[in-house]
Amino acid sequence: MADSLTSDVATGRALLAPALAQRGGLCVLTGAGMSAESGIATFRDALTGYWSRFDPMDLASEDGFRANPERVWRWYAERRAGVRAAQPNAGHIALANLARRLPGVMTLVTQNVDDLHQRAGNTETIQLHGDILHDQWLGACQRHRRGGNVCDPDWAQPAEPPSCAECGNLVRPGVVWFGENLPLRALNAAEHNASNCAVLLVVGTSGAVWPAAGLASRARRQGATVIILNPAESEIDAEAHLVLRGTAARVLPALLATEGDGGW
Repeated sequence: MADSLTSDVATGRALLAPALAQRGGLCVLTGAGMSAESGIATFRDALTGYWSRFDPMDLASEDGFRANPERVWRWYAERRAGVRAAQPNAGHIALANLARRLPGVMTLVTQNVDDLHQRAGNTETIQLHGDILHDQWLGACQRHRRGGNVCDPDWAQPAEPPSCAECGNLVRPGVVWFGENLPLRALNAAEHNASNCAVLLVVGTSGAVWPAAGLASRARRQGATVIILNPAESEIDAEAHLVLRGTAARVLPALLATEGDGGW
């Protein structure tokens, strides 16, 4: 680690110390760069080869799905396979270790739709953009509309995509598509924690996707210290009290320290 980054990490540790002494003191927001270190292509990077001929709206919107459900289902099947093959990196592990050592201190919010944080040990991760490994119905369940229980998507007839045997409702990936609102419970939880933390640590995001990008300014307005960790400039660097130029897998283990390193 370069001397300048080592010095910045030491500064970051000093800024983190008060937050790690209080319940809910640290809120962490992670973005696509963190998953990319584990080999999961970002949304734009995944538009290669055969898929490069399609507009993103064709593959990640309700209109695109309704126009060609099979094509979109196959696109997400490839992305799901990539997620399942990936493993949590040292950054995921460092966050999980911190949560284990200091229960109740850290809230983890992610823009990523994979399960790497959960597999590392952060099972209570707030997923702003949904879960790519989760299935849900495209439309409202007709049985539920008639007063019955909602059908489980796992009961759907196998196909690409699966569909309900009763009404033909299609199964779709449980992610937030273009034009859709973020899950209200997740967004409210993220905004609440950003507003009430002592430190907001932003990791591996360009700061270009809203409303997640607005969490940094929200935290700062409420008096929190904002630390941004990213290898390149982000659109929200101006909100930061400290910017660390590096990757999650390289810097988080040093920033958060492990027990063996004599950390928190």
